[in-house]
Amino acid sequence: MSSEMYTEMILDYYRNPKNFGEIDNPDIKARDTNPLCGDVIEMHLKLNGNSLIEQARFSGKGCAISQAAASMLTENLEGKSLEDVQRIVKEDVLSMLGVPISAVRLKCALLGLKVAKLGVYTFLGKQMEEEI
Repeated sequence: MSSEMYTEMILDYYRNPKNFGEIDNPDIKARDTNPLCGDVIEMHLKLNGNSLIEQARFSGKGCAISQAAASMLTENLEGKSLEDVQRIVKEDVLSMLGVPISAVRLKCALLGLKVAKLGVYTFLGKQMEEEI
C-alpha cells in the first residue's frame, strides 16, 4: 500500500474508530495522557476464563495518530493472551500504522500501547520495566 492509502486509513480510524467506548465491569482498566500534546487514552479489557482478551475498548481524545493507533491496537488485542500483550513492541504498532512517524509524534502513536501494557502489568501485579 502507498503511504497515501495508509494516511487515508489512519484518518478513517480517527473519524470512525473501532472499539471506541467502555466495557461494563472491565477486568483491566488503565488511563494515561501524553502531557506534550494532551492526548488521553483509557483502555478497558475484558478477559475470558483463560486469561485471553475477549473484548478491548478504548476511549479518549487526541490527535488522529493517537486515536487511530489505539483503535487499531484494540482490534489486535482481542483473542490475545496477557503474555502476548506484554510482548507487543513499538515496531508492531508502527507497522499497523504503516506510515513513517516523526519523533515528535512517536509518543502519540504509542500511547495506546503504553496504556494497554500498564493495565496488563498492573493486573498481573508486575512492574512495567520497559520504556515504550
